[in-house]
Amino acid sequence: MNDSIGMVMNRLLAALLLCCLAAGVYAKSDAALTWMRSDRAAFAEAAVKKRPLILYLEAVWCHWCHVMDQETYADPEVRKLIKDHFIALRIDQDLRPDLANRYRDYGWPATIIFAADGSELAKRQGFVPKAEFAELLRDIRDGVSAESLQAAAEVVPAQSAELVESTRTRLAQRHRSTYDPRLGGLKSQMKYLDRDQVEYALHLAAAGDDGETARVRNTLTQAAQLIDPVWGGVYQYSTGGDWEHPHFEKLTRLQAEYLRVYARACAQLAESAFCARAGAIEGYMRGFLRDEKGAYGVSQDADLLPGEHSADYFALDDAGRRSKGMPRIDRSVYAYENGLMIDALVALYEATLDDQLLQRAVQSAELMLATRALPGGGFRHGERDEGGPFLADSVAMARGLLALYRATAERRWLRQAAHTGEFIVQKFQSSRGFDSAVATDSPIGASSNLDEVMATTRFLNVLSRYTGSARHRDGAHHGMRWLAADAVALSRYTESGILLLDAEIAAEPLHLTIRGAKLDASANALFLAALKVPGGFRRIEWWDEAEGVLMNDDVRYPNLKRAAAFVCTARTCSTPITRPEGIAEYLAAAASD
Repeated sequence: MNDSIGMVMNRLLAALLLCCLAAGVYAKSDAALTWMRSDRAAFAEAAVKKRPLILYLEAVWCHWCHVMDQETYADPEVRKLIKDHFIALRIDQDLRPDLANRYRDYGWPATIIFAADGSELAKRQGFVPKAEFAELLRDIRDGVSAESLQAAAEVVPAQSAELVESTRTRLAQRHRSTYDPRLGGLKSQMKYLDRDQVEYALHLAAAGDDGETARVRNTLTQAAQLIDPVWGGVYQYSTGGDWEHPHFEKLTRLQAEYLRVYARACAQLAESAFCARAGAIEGYMRGFLRDEKGAYGVSQDADLLPGEHSADYFALDDAGRRSKGMPRIDRSVYAYENGLMIDALVALYEATLDDQLLQRAVQSAELMLATRALPGGGFRHGERDEGGPFLADSVAMARGLLALYRATAERRWLRQAAHTGEFIVQKFQSSRGFDSAVATDSPIGASSNLDEVMATTRFLNVLSRYTGSARHRDGAHHGMRWLAADAVALSRYTESGILLLDAEIAAEPLHLTIRGAKLDASANALFLAALKVPGGFRRIEWWDEAEGVLMNDDVRYPNLKRAAAFVCTARTCSTPITRPEGIAEYLAAAASD
C-alpha cells in the first residue's frame, strides 16, 4: 500500500516538475515576444507597420522545436530584433495542414520570413542557432538580400492521364535503384518506411515478381526496429543511415500509414509477424491516443522534458517510464488523423476479421461525421478552422468512409464518400492538380502538395469505380495529368506512388460481388471470404436486392436461388461461386493461367 502511494506521489511530482519546467521555458522564450496565431491578422499588421513577418512553424512533439524555444527565441538579442523590426507569427503545423504540407521539406521547426506582401525572403530548416538567426534578422532589417528565392514554375499538365513510356521507365528504374538491399527501405541517411515504395512493391509482388516480394519482406522486417518494444507504436524515423537511432516522437499520421502497410503485407504475404506488428501499433494507439469517445489524438512528444533527449527514458521498461512521467500527448482531434486511422483499422480488420477493429473504425467515423462534417460533403480540420477547409481532412475521411463501405457493405458509407468526393472536386481542383486549402485572402496564397494530389487522385479513381460517376473519374484524370508531367513526376528522389497510380488508372480493380440477402448466413460467409482477398485496388460489394440496385449498376448478375459470389479479374470473370473457399480457389487458378 505504501509503495503504491509512493509511486503515485512520484508520478505527481514528476508531472508537476515537467509542467513547471515547460512553463518556465515558454515564459522565458516568450517574455519579450508577442506571438500572433492568425496568418491573416499577422499579415494585416505587417502591412500597417510595413514590417517583414516571421512564420515559426512548430510541432508540439518536436525535440528541436523545444531547443529552438530554449536557446534561440530565449536569446535577448533575437527577442529585441523581432520585437523592434518584425511581426512574429507562431503556428502549430498540426493545426494547419496547408502550411505543413507547403513547408514540410523544411522540417520542424520551419522558419519562413516574408515581406509584408507575402513574398518569401528567407527560409530555414530545423533548429537555427541564436547567432546565425540574429545575423539573418539583421540582414533582413538592413535590406541585405539573404538569399534569392524564386517562385516555382507553373507546371504544364501532361496531355494524357497516364505516364509516357520514358517517364514510366525512369520512375521504375528509380524505384529499383533507390532500394537499400542490405537494410531495406530507401537508400538514405534517414530511415523510415516509405509507404508508396512498399505498396508499389506489393503490387508487383502480387503479379509474381519474387524480387519485389523479397524487398517487401526485408523492408518491413527491418523497419520494425522503429516499433517501440514496450508500448508499441512507431517512432518517427532513425538517423545515421540505419534503423537503430530513432527520434522518439510518435505521430498518428505515421501510425496509420505503418498500420495499413503492415496489415496489407500480412494479408498478401500470409505472414503473421506482420499482422502482429500492425497489432502492436494499433494497441499503442488504442492505449495512448484514443479517447473515450473513440477519437484519435495527434501525437506523443519525443521528450519527457522539453529540449532534453530521451533515449535513456525510452530504454526503460513500462514501470520505469511511468515512474518518471509521461511525454506530452497532444489530444487535439482532427479529421485528417482520424480518417487515416479509420482506413488503417479497416485494412487490419480485413486481414484478421477482428470485429473490434471494425467497431473502432465505425465509432471514429460516426464521431467525425457528427463533429467535423461540413455542409456540402467536406470536413473541417478541428473544432474551428483557421484557414480551412483543408484538402487533407476531406481526402483522409473520404478514404476511410469508402473503406468502411468495402468492409461493411452499408450504403450510407458509400453515399457519404461520394458526397465528399463531389466536395473535393468542386472546392480543391486547380491548375496545380488539387490545392491544399480552399483559396483564401491570405498573402501566403494557395499551393498544392505532391503527396496530397496523389492521395486525392488515387481516392477519386477508386471511388469512380464504385459510383460510376464521370465527375469522379474526370477528377482522377485531372490529378493524374498534373502528376504525369515530368516536372512533377521526376521532381523527387523516387516516387513509386505515381507508378502505382499509373497502374491503377489504366486497369479495372479486382471486382468481387456477393449476391444474396444480408440476413443469409451463406451470403455473409461469402462476403467475409471476399474481404480476406488481399490487395489495395479492389471493388467489393454486396448486392441485396431488397436495398435496390448498386450505385454503379454496371454488371448484370444472374438471379439464383442461393447466395453466390462473382469475381472478375483483369482478364476473366467467374461463374457463380457458392462456397466461401471457392473465391480463393478461383483466383489461384486465374493467376496460374
